[in-house]
This record gives sequence, structure tokens and C-alpha cells, in this order.
Amino acid sequence: MVASDSLPEVFRASDEDRDDVIRKLRDGSAEGRLSQETFLARVDRALRAKSAEELARLHDDLPAPPRRIPLRDRVAGWRLTFAAAVQSARPAPAMRELALPRGPRTAFTIGRSPDCDLPLGDPTVSWLHAELRRSGDDWVLADLGSLNGTRVNGWRADSGFTVRAGDCVRFGRAVFRLVGRW
Repeated sequence: MVASDSLPEVFRASDEDRDDVIRKLRDGSAEGRLSQETFLARVDRALRAKSAEELARLHDDLPAPPRRIPLRDRVAGWRLTFAAAVQSARPAPAMRELALPRGPRTAFTIGRSPDCDLPLGDPTVSWLHAELRRSGDDWVLADLGSLNGTRVNGWRADSGFTVRAGDCVRFGRAVFRLVGRW
């Protein structure tokens, strides 16, 4: 006679356990994580399983279900994608040429004011926007506290940026390519 301590304890699979496994298999098949043939074979095995351990092996190898993204997050993503598409569809601002000055003067003002040495009619340009100042043989472009900023080749020119012919300068949305001296 065999002692009861040496026999492994086998738990009979309940109908609830079977239903749970079949639901997991059905979800895996619906999400494409399990082929139709494998689904049918495993459902058959689930209905014939004698233990909870047999049932557990039927769905343990399924890949994890895809992460569900809440609708509000998907809508936010769509909105950002749409905004980026609209932004990229806008034509790039026309680039005009701006000649570096010659002569004895060493400082020039740039802005929307008619009193500036280089008046710009763009509404994104401040009244007194920037200053172009000679420093030896170089020219330095400095922002004068404008609202929309001054940039040289994409870099902010707050306290001053050395510029030369070929550089791209931006005052607000007004864009210029610097060319040789007047």
C-alpha cells in the first residue's frame, strides 16, 4: 500500500477555471496572438483537462496583450499629429537678402519704427528690435529686448552674435540671408 504523503495532490479543474481559460484563449485569438487552429485545439484540450495545472499550461505561452491606450490619449495624439501636418504644410517664409553695410558708420538699428536705420514692416518685428554693430572687421547682431526674438542660423542673438555673409538672420518671423557689404 502506498502512503498518501508520496502521491502528488491533483486538483480537479472547475467549470469556472475552464471558462476562464477559454475566455483568455478567445481574447488571445481575437487580438491575433493565437491562430484559429491553435485556439480550437486548445479549447478542446481545456474541455478535456483534468487538473488546474493542465489548464494553466494552455495559456501560459500567449504573448502579453497589447497595451490599451485610453481614448483621450489617442485623441491628444491625433491632435498633435494634425497640428504638425498643418505646420509642415505652411509655406516657409520668403527669405530676402540683407546686405551688410559699408562706410564709416558703426551702428544700425533694426525694427518696425520708421526711425530705424533698417525699418521692417513685419508685425512680428518689435518697434526697436535689434542692433547691428561693427566690432573691428566683424559685425555683431544683438537683440534689443524684442518680444519675438532675434536669431542667427537658429541661435538666439540676445546679447550679441557675430554675423557674416551667408548667415540666416530672423527678426520675429522676418527672415533674411546676409550678403556682402553695400
